[in-house]
Amino acid sequence: DGCSFVLAADGQVRHRGAAFARDLIFIDLLAFFGDKAAWAAPVLEAWPSAEAEIWQALVLGVRDYVRKNGFSRVALGLSGGIDSALVAVLALDALGAAAVHTVMMPSPYTADMSWQDAQDLATRCGLQHDEVAIAPVFEALKTSLAPMFGQRPEDVTEENMQARIRGLMLMALSNKTGALILSCGNKSEYATGYCTLYGDMCGAFAPIKDVLKTQVFALARWRNAHNPFGTAEQPIPERIITRPPSAELRPGQVDQDSLPPYEVLDALLVQHMEMGAGAAQLQAAGFQPEITQKILRLIRINEYKRSQAAPGTRISRRAFGRDWRLPLTQ
Repeated sequence: DGCSFVLAADGQVRHRGAAFARDLIFIDLLAFFGDKAAWAAPVLEAWPSAEAEIWQALVLGVRDYVRKNGFSRVALGLSGGIDSALVAVLALDALGAAAVHTVMMPSPYTADMSWQDAQDLATRCGLQHDEVAIAPVFEALKTSLAPMFGQRPEDVTEENMQARIRGLMLMALSNKTGALILSCGNKSEYATGYCTLYGDMCGAFAPIKDVLKTQVFALARWRNAHNPFGTAEQPIPERIITRPPSAELRPGQVDQDSLPPYEVLDALLVQHMEMGAGAAQLQAAGFQPEITQKILRLIRINEYKRSQAAPGTRISRRAFGRDWRLPLTQ
């Protein structure tokens, strides 16, 4: 993680290296032993904000995973939502615009603003951007499956089919061009199963897998206010940050239809995953019993999805993967 440091005899930090970056510090020990006044007034940069530190960590994670595994390009589905927007800008900062290919794959339920915002972000960042409608494939797939589906009404099956068509297209692009696919799911989604196996979970690396949804919003706002790698100013359109999150797999769908507010969900996840709080402790801390039981159940029953998920950068005390395992059959 970096941040190597030097302490003086009085316990004060006199020197500190950079975080998540190569750094080299020279310390004059002769000056220290010969003239303690030389150590009396340390000049240190302020400790970076949480968002600044996390951004450096995530960028390093993407850059190292891609380059150290022999890849030179990445691709991802750019939906017009905040998660894929954040991943696209992370990839931009990690690899440069020429190495990032984004693909907008609208469904019949994709809002016009999603098309516009995805194109706007790609233009601001100078990314290669393509649009491929999934509606023809979706209709053909429904026609092919109709004899087996019979008269059963449409449900989550058709929603997942759309996500899986997108996953198929991205993996085909990866095979054909050699680009590594980035998955755009966040920690809140992985925790609750609000993601589609073999759909939006497709990919070789998940940069924000350990980033809670509330952190996603905070990082997007921070990145729009800062340009640490000199790549693009204010890369994320404001509407992507302010509009209600939605998978856009059915008419009028928004995330909060089936999940509690992200501020509540993420606070519960931190207490449960990182602090080890159980149901009784969570309820004693003020979480409603119905919400507590629902979220803990979702965490349990979706472990099978996480066991098949792409790896991602760890930024918390406990991330999904090596740090967190539940039995798949209980």
